[in-house]
Amino acid sequence: MSPEKHRAVIFANGELSQPESVLRLLRPDDLLIAADGGGKHCEALGLQPHLLVGDMDSLDPAIATRFEAAGSQVLRYPIHKDYTDLELALLQALERGADDIIVLAALGRRWDQTLANLLLPAGQAFESASIRLVDGSQEIQLLRPGKWFALHGQPGDTLSLVPLLGAACGISTQGLEYPLNDENLEFGSTRGVSNVLLESSARIYLRQGLLLCVLIHGSLD
Repeated sequence: MSPEKHRAVIFANGELSQPESVLRLLRPDDLLIAADGGGKHCEALGLQPHLLVGDMDSLDPAIATRFEAAGSQVLRYPIHKDYTDLELALLQALERGADDIIVLAALGRRWDQTLANLLLPAGQAFESASIRLVDGSQEIQLLRPGKWFALHGQPGDTLSLVPLLGAACGISTQGLEYPLNDENLEFGSTRGVSNVLLESSARIYLRQGLLLCVLIHGSLD
């Protein structure tokens, strides 16, 4: 039996798609962290974060005051700093023992922030954790080399594999319409885009490199 994972859910300051689905996603024992403006999503959903972290330049001070008065721990950082609020939140999740992390509202109108958030899990500090960025029916996860990854959905779900930092080598897949058998995906290639689950789960192995895996549940229409 695999050891029990400790899960954290982080609310970032991007767009929150399908907010009603967030409440179904949450578990009673989740560690809830709001990264600065992500606190507004907690407020809108009636959630009390355990931790509010950031420079507080994107959150109504009244919301931060209410959270703090209700028992949330607030970690305030200077505006001039070397990390984004989301990176600080991820580091705090790790410090509190989380090894399974879901990030909500990490995508949005600012391309620079969106790209930075997508690439954050590739940082060396986060090698030991499973980090998923969830946006409504879509979830994004970084796959590292050396082990099989299981991804769960439904037949017909879309799955895309995008190589990062160069070619991704020695990829093998199970349960996908277009299989890979110890093959490579070149950096900048779209060959791994828009594959399809044949079953309720798929398995992926990567020998070398990094893969950004995007799983889209349900119809794309």
